[in-house]
Amino acid sequence: MPKIGMCKSGGWHVILVAAAAFCAVSVVEPVLVAAPTAHAQGATIREIRVAGNRRVEPETVRSYLKFNVGDVYDPGKVDQSIKSLFATSLFSDVRIDREPTGVLVTVVENPVINQVAFEGNSEADKDTLLAEVQLKPRSVFTRARAQADVQRILDVYRRQGRFAAVVDPKLIELDNNRVNVVFEINEGAATKVKAINFIGNRAFSDSQLRDIITTTQSSLFDFIKGTNIYDPDRLSLDRELLRQYYLRNGYADARIVSAGAELDRDGSGFYITFVIDEGEVFKFGTVEIESSVAGVDPKKLYGELFSVGGTTFNQSQLDKSVERLTLTVSEQGLPFARVRPRAARDAAGRIINVTYLVDEGPHIYIERINVIGNVRTRDYVIRREFRLAEGDAFNPQMVDKAKKRLQGLGFFKTVEIKRRPGSAPDRVILDVELVEQSTGELSFGAGYSTSEGLIGDVTISERNLLGRGQYLRLRLSGSAQRQQIDLSFTEPRFLDRNLAAGFDLFHKLTQVSTYQQFATRTTGGSLRIGFPIAENLWLVNSYSLSNNEISDVAASASRAIQEAKGTYWTSSVGTSLTYDARNHPKTPTSGYFFQGGVEFAGVGGDVQYIRLSAEGRYYYPITEKITFVGRAIGGHIEGWGGQDVRLLDLYYKGGETIRGFYMSGFGPRDTLTNDAVGGDTFWSTTAELRFPFPLIPDDLGMSGAVFADAGSLFGAGAGVKKLPNSCGQPGVYNPGTGITTWQGVCLADSAAIRASVGFGILWNSPLGPLRLDIAKALLKESYDKEQLIRFGASTRF
Repeated sequence: MPKIGMCKSGGWHVILVAAAAFCAVSVVEPVLVAAPTAHAQGATIREIRVAGNRRVEPETVRSYLKFNVGDVYDPGKVDQSIKSLFATSLFSDVRIDREPTGVLVTVVENPVINQVAFEGNSEADKDTLLAEVQLKPRSVFTRARAQADVQRILDVYRRQGRFAAVVDPKLIELDNNRVNVVFEINEGAATKVKAINFIGNRAFSDSQLRDIITTTQSSLFDFIKGTNIYDPDRLSLDRELLRQYYLRNGYADARIVSAGAELDRDGSGFYITFVIDEGEVFKFGTVEIESSVAGVDPKKLYGELFSVGGTTFNQSQLDKSVERLTLTVSEQGLPFARVRPRAARDAAGRIINVTYLVDEGPHIYIERINVIGNVRTRDYVIRREFRLAEGDAFNPQMVDKAKKRLQGLGFFKTVEIKRRPGSAPDRVILDVELVEQSTGELSFGAGYSTSEGLIGDVTISERNLLGRGQYLRLRLSGSAQRQQIDLSFTEPRFLDRNLAAGFDLFHKLTQVSTYQQFATRTTGGSLRIGFPIAENLWLVNSYSLSNNEISDVAASASRAIQEAKGTYWTSSVGTSLTYDARNHPKTPTSGYFFQGGVEFAGVGGDVQYIRLSAEGRYYYPITEKITFVGRAIGGHIEGWGGQDVRLLDLYYKGGETIRGFYMSGFGPRDTLTNDAVGGDTFWSTTAELRFPFPLIPDDLGMSGAVFADAGSLFGAGAGVKKLPNSCGQPGVYNPGTGITTWQGVCLADSAAIRASVGFGILWNSPLGPLRLDIAKALLKESYDKEQLIRFGASTRF
């Protein structure tokens, strides 16, 4: 204390100030800390030093700073400089410190990538993954980029349906601040669609709606398909397909409320649920045409309409009417005329009155049509779906219709047509943006048939062959008694017109069996061309050439078969007309179908005949779940030019036509050998009531049916009738073989009606549609062969 008192700097005054400062140090401390900052903020930066850099030049670091030598030190600019340096992705850490003469910038550089590798990838090849990731050799590594690349790799696997995939980036440190980046991948199992459910659907069952959408449920035999993999883009397409399907079947207010996919707890599969608001069924009311364009007479346009008053409302018919009217008016020299449908809804009467308004649209021309995203599909396949070309008048309805046609091809996941301004105010550019999807399919199935035993088939198909929009299918099928191969090719737009042309090649062998005492071979091909005549009406013309053979005839076979043994050529032309107005392509519940045809053989070849055939089907929904099905079918074949119809060309009918009978179980027969010898005329009718089983969930795809069949097959071939009558005559017994043969036949041939009733079980199984029928023949001839139970592939009708 004495020494303090002797202080030259201030005596007791200084002592008191020091004591006060000492006692109040906790209060004064913030001021002492802030004081240098305030002092520094006002100081001038005389030097900027850079430390820690190895590859990056100091001047490069300084170029990103927000201050320079000579500037006044500003903490705000220091903070901005740190952010700027981090934004370069060159550094993993940055620090800026104040020095007496300036600032020190200390950086830690990010390493440089030497190599990028992948481990554990088998479902996605290296080139695909390298194209996705942003980290490349000789680029700078950052953790943010690595995490972004992890997400990109996961997206690749999710597009393949592998939502359980896990990606872990690893670093292998090398010298000179270099690293190898390794993405360790656990691909996991493919996350397939376990089930597809529908809520709110009353008019159509779950199984019927599953046939409409492109996504399929996972099953035992479709592991090689891509459609059972969850794909959000495909789900959006399915949602639109369902909506359009309802609109085509009269449900004008139908809405697909939601389409959701939920991953199960173990991540092994998705459950997809569509929530549907069907609304009520509407019909077309009055259908009128009004025009405000000079030179357009509405009365002359009614013949172009597809929509007809009193019929079930169909959005597709309305759209086609707009397109047809637009084209017709355009051909009259009015390219800018547009057609707009105006629908007046009568909710009480459940009818929609439609007025097609023809007026003058804006004078805008199409400058260019750009096709984007078609890696595989050729440009012309896409452009031919437009009824417009560069230089034509722009019509929004025609463009929208082209979009729907492209979606209907099934080649693309998504289709978007975007409009943007052209080089002038009256010009527009259309960008057609596409996302392609797989169009090839390999499928196989196996089953059991009471007539053939074990059966199986393998089918390879491609709907967009070489990106040309062509259809190709190769099918191998058969059993122990039958082997068959078919190759089919179709060009849907032959000569760039609305013509479907193609060819078919086939080879079929049948072996000797319990119902056939001979072997047959048919090898040949056909050319065909078809085109639409009207809505739902198609005409197909064809030419066929085949080589037919009957061989390996058993010694105990009918004399008629013995005489028919040999080989011959058949050359024929044919025409068929098909009208299809059913509400569902596979399992219809309403509508009707008709097909009639004629075949003329004798354009060269060894045989001459005329064959007529016809079939009609009718579907009527008694309730939402019960459907009545009626069918009538018939055919007749007649030789011409004095030639008889060959045995193989005649009709052979059995349980596939009238249930309750064996294969080739009714019709003309040689009662000496019990062999069917075929007939030249047949007819049959069916009345069937289909219903769901009350205690079985719809998800299983099972339903029941009660039915009644009736029909007949008669008119044995002239070659059979010319053989000697061996009825009541003794045959020739061969003691060496133990077989008795006859010189002629004992022909039983009656046009009497055969009839049966029965019960059936239908199942849309993973193997395909299967059916079990139990039928009892009520009307039959004594020589007919009955069969109580028939099981095999279902024939849809």
